[in-house]
Amino acid sequence: MTKHDFKFLTLGLGLLALPLHAQEAEDGTQWVSDSLTTYVRSGPTDGYRIVGTLTAGEPVTVLESSGNYSRVQNGDGDTVWVLSNELQQTPSSQVRLPELETRVAQLTDELDGINAEWENRVSSMTEALAAGEERIEELEAHNRELDAEAEQSRGTIRRLQARLDTQEEDLLLRYFMYGGGVAGGGLLVGLIIPHLPRRRKKRDRWF
Repeated sequence: MTKHDFKFLTLGLGLLALPLHAQEAEDGTQWVSDSLTTYVRSGPTDGYRIVGTLTAGEPVTVLESSGNYSRVQNGDGDTVWVLSNELQQTPSSQVRLPELETRVAQLTDELDGINAEWENRVSSMTEALAAGEERIEELEAHNRELDAEAEQSRGTIRRLQARLDTQEEDLLLRYFMYGGGVAGGGLLVGLIIPHLPRRRKKRDRWF
């Protein structure tokens, strides 16, 4: 049992005793001291004869007091006088022990229930944490795969862009070559045509 459990148990036992004190104040019940078995007399002074004993811890009902003595009634209904200082205000151990044992058993059951509930919660939280960590690992692995695919796609795009640039350069070069050829051919034709012999016109002979 931990210190926390012991404090909890002690507090429970202290609370258990409170109703017993209230009972004593209401019905006048007191208990013979736990430390002795006391003689009782027929009257309220030492001069009266001893008529019996009361057992330690025995509950009695105080009817009246006179001097150092109190007239009490025991469980059998007998009325006797006993020294007032041999009575105590709190229930005897004989009376409290069964209740305390019952209360201790109840508190023990409650503590066991609390411990079991806490262990279940810890187990659930541990399982949830493990599942979360597993999910995180899966997401991280998937993220790495996506990064690899993205890098591969970027490489493919770079290669395609390089090919496109090359094709554009080839096309531009061909265009210039074609245009240059056309222009050169036109220039050549322009230079040749003026030097071609012209066809003479026939004269009409009407006379």
